[in-house]
Amino acid sequence: MKDLVLKTADGFPLSVKLFEPANPNGKLLLVNSATGVKQQIYFSFAKYFAENGFTVLTYDYRGINESKPEKLRGFKASMRIWGTEDFRTLTNYIQENYPDYRKFCLGHSVGALILGMNKDSRIFEKFIFVGTQDAYIGNLPWKVAVKAIFGFGIALPLTSNLFGYFPAHTFALGESLPKGAAYDWKTLILNKKSTRRLFEKIEEDFSKTLTQEAFIIHAEDDPWVTLKGMESLMNRGYPNLKKTYREVKVSESPKGEIGHINFFRSFNKKLWKIVLDELS
Repeated sequence: MKDLVLKTADGFPLSVKLFEPANPNGKLLLVNSATGVKQQIYFSFAKYFAENGFTVLTYDYRGINESKPEKLRGFKASMRIWGTEDFRTLTNYIQENYPDYRKFCLGHSVGALILGMNKDSRIFEKFIFVGTQDAYIGNLPWKVAVKAIFGFGIALPLTSNLFGYFPAHTFALGESLPKGAAYDWKTLILNKKSTRRLFEKIEEDFSKTLTQEAFIIHAEDDPWVTLKGMESLMNRGYPNLKKTYREVKVSESPKGEIGHINFFRSFNKKLWKIVLDELS
């Protein structure tokens, strides 16, 4: 694993890790993280793919983990900036350094949603989506929707305005988030257009130009992801992608646990062959 620091077009340094295989197969996999999830969560997954010949890149969006400034209060960052600036920095690096490689992108949760914010998403031959959807409350089970209304409608704006950032860790929602990213998350949950509303807020929306295959993985025990939400994202947000769904059953996990994050835990290593087979 190599440590890289890539500067975005607006001058912000991003922490990036490069996993190089001993025997390269000419394929590259970029991992777009979920909201508030450190890139370290994906390291074992990345090493597995490097062992199978892939060159793999992981990174932290600005405001998260190793790409976090000294103070989050007042720091300008949003999911839209993650897509239009941070993700674009990675696709620029890939095109400059791996022009002849076959390129693939795995988007975990929000990591799939930002694809439509970057015209260079077109460089990827196929997408792997994990645990992603239009997360609007109307697409969620009612018990989860009630929690979401309280958490994102009340707790998020209250704490974000109080602290100048969203202390997501307090609510077991991952890393603390810059206020702008937190409010974009609120939009995904409470606005009926969900992902499409974020696309409307950026200068150029490239979501309709994407025509690749998308292999969409969702866990049986992930209460936040529903077929209704996934279908909403694919039919309205990414209508021209060629979709295939794959539900991962709890019985397929050695520990009987997958949820929203644990697909990438090392104890679920046997599940990673699902992705490997898709990209082989």
